[in-house]
Amino acid sequence: MHEISLVRNIFNTLRSEFTEAEVNSIRRINLTAGVLSNIEPRLMQNAFEAVIATELPQLADARLHITTLPVIIHCADCDLRTEVQQYKFICSRCGQPSNEVIQGDELLISGVELA
Repeated sequence: MHEISLVRNIFNTLRSEFTEAEVNSIRRINLTAGVLSNIEPRLMQNAFEAVIATELPQLADARLHITTLPVIIHCADCDLRTEVQQYKFICSRCGQPSNEVIQGDELLISGVELA
């Protein structure tokens, strides 16, 4: 399950940005995940809880909040941004295919709340 590795990487990133005392006072982590990031929110939540329980018990009160973003493409032919529906990367106006992803492949720590 790659979600365990992702959660560990999140905490490694936070350790590189915050002091140990600040990391230990984390109450909420906001994660932004695009549909194409291959993150399943429920599996990510379960992995987060497992890592907290087994490796970081001092963060038992911490929560993970995931915002999922749809895939948005840009059509070079008609300069329109279109939300991808049913994984069909075509412009909703002119019907041309596009592989210019504007949004939807990100995986970002978008916020952290400390106690």
